[in-house]
Amino acid sequence: MPSFTIDERDFLRNGEPFRVLSGALHYFRVHPDQWAERIRAARLMGLNTIETYVAWNEHAPSPEVFDVSGRLDLGAFLDAVAAEGMHAIVRPGPYICAEFDNGGLPGWLTSVPGVALRSSDRAYLAPVEKFLRRTIEIVRPRQFDRGGPVILMQIENEYGAYGNDSSYLRRLVELHREHDITVPLTTVDQPHDAMLAAGGLPDVLRTASFGSHARDRLRTLRDHQPTGPLMCGEFWDGWFDSWGGIHHTTPVASAAGELDELLSAGASVNIYMFHGGTNFRLTNGANHKGRYVPISTTYDYDAPLDELGRPTEKYWAFRDVISRHFPVPELEPVEPEPLAGFDVTLTHGAPLRSLAVFGSPTTSVTGPPTFDEIAHYRGFLSYSADISGLGAGALEAAGVRDRAWVSVDGSRVGVLDRGDHERSLFVPAGDRLDLLVEDQGRVNYGMRIGEAKGLIGPVTLGGTAIGEWLVAPIELDRLPQISLPPIPHMAVGEAIVARGTFDLDRPVDLLLDTAQWGKGVVWVNGLLLGRYWRRGPQRTLFVPRPATLTGNNTITVLELEGTTPRTARFVGEPDLGPAEK
Repeated sequence: MPSFTIDERDFLRNGEPFRVLSGALHYFRVHPDQWAERIRAARLMGLNTIETYVAWNEHAPSPEVFDVSGRLDLGAFLDAVAAEGMHAIVRPGPYICAEFDNGGLPGWLTSVPGVALRSSDRAYLAPVEKFLRRTIEIVRPRQFDRGGPVILMQIENEYGAYGNDSSYLRRLVELHREHDITVPLTTVDQPHDAMLAAGGLPDVLRTASFGSHARDRLRTLRDHQPTGPLMCGEFWDGWFDSWGGIHHTTPVASAAGELDELLSAGASVNIYMFHGGTNFRLTNGANHKGRYVPISTTYDYDAPLDELGRPTEKYWAFRDVISRHFPVPELEPVEPEPLAGFDVTLTHGAPLRSLAVFGSPTTSVTGPPTFDEIAHYRGFLSYSADISGLGAGALEAAGVRDRAWVSVDGSRVGVLDRGDHERSLFVPAGDRLDLLVEDQGRVNYGMRIGEAKGLIGPVTLGGTAIGEWLVAPIELDRLPQISLPPIPHMAVGEAIVARGTFDLDRPVDLLLDTAQWGKGVVWVNGLLLGRYWRRGPQRTLFVPRPATLTGNNTITVLELEGTTPRTARFVGEPDLGPAEK
């Protein structure tokens, strides 16, 4: 019978010492029809294991749903790992961070009044137990000792940076064991004494997350993990990008040198990320360390395999490092196919306000409700109020999460933006006030996880509180399907929907240039590619090959604040913005 265990110094595979050479690849950030080629590229670089988080909020958009179809088919992903002859590490959290919306926690859970997240609070633990049961049902038959690829599972995620409820961690361990998880369990924390102490348990293998000073970090880890294998559970080989920032890169030579130092020290490693992928469907998270900063659509991460699945200079450097310590497979060189460049005329369009894409309205007479209060956990919400008789004055909101486009009697008058600390503006007299509010991504790290979205607290005009509101969500899935008339002339700054079609000889990867547009979201053949923003850094959106069609294809753009898009331009190279020096 196969076995994967831990002894005083090593991982043991079937009783023999084994080094884990893993790379992170999140199934929910990659089109499922491209899983296999990404996994194969990892094996050819010299890795023997694939690691993935499990995104609870994607699987469970409501408490009654647990979706494991298509891009969320965790079992099929693990089977694809096994088919390539590789092992797997599964990190179900339930909190994952991952620069992912809400750190992977469902909005319907984090909006429960008074819930104590990431703790022993039963209001939190009860749904966690249900989620883990459903996840373990998928993982259990795919464990290594049952002939499957899974060799390790992780408990929570960098918990020492958040809390110190050891009984909570203990309950997570018990849940895994009660449901017949027999492979070793791990935790991961940054290699600081306080974090490693608070985030681990004596009988669970501690691992560390870092990207530099490998030998020093491993010494700190060994202080807290006296026996068992040393492992860098997240070797940060790059970094994520945020809107308004730069494109983060790490020097290839220094990243390869750190990897070499890890392997020379006898440690196992999980490269975070091997392939970052894309925050499709508005799934990006955000950070808040004094200022709210949403994360970009691309999750390229300056990883060895870029967002399009192409080997980078870092890929070849890492392969060379691995080859000094372990045998690597023979290469099967494949020349990347050049990307097509062409323009598409957007021929149809209409103002967003004129389209039947607004969900059932809710009336509130006690001030503006949040997204969470009407069970709308991602995207956009329209707020409307009668302001006749109030006259012109300063419109002030106690809080805006995260960006609101303000109109009076159908004319755009300004923007309120959380990241820019803009919560007030002057508005003219009128009868109807409209605010289109965008949730730009829920905070994924720290104590602000789970905070509500939308208009927060009272909204006043000229010092008078506006009490009665009509709110309606935008049902984004309807936008690429709705019929549009030939594109008319539309006012500058008005939110509009535009569409065009284009033909392809066969399905291909594409890159959409968004540099000339303002801010919005894009669909190709119904796949929501994600957000674009002139603020940058990224200027292109990735269109995965399986989302395109032989013959006729459709692109739909929701432009929120620019002029009417007339042309969609596809280009031959990604533009992720200026890189840090």
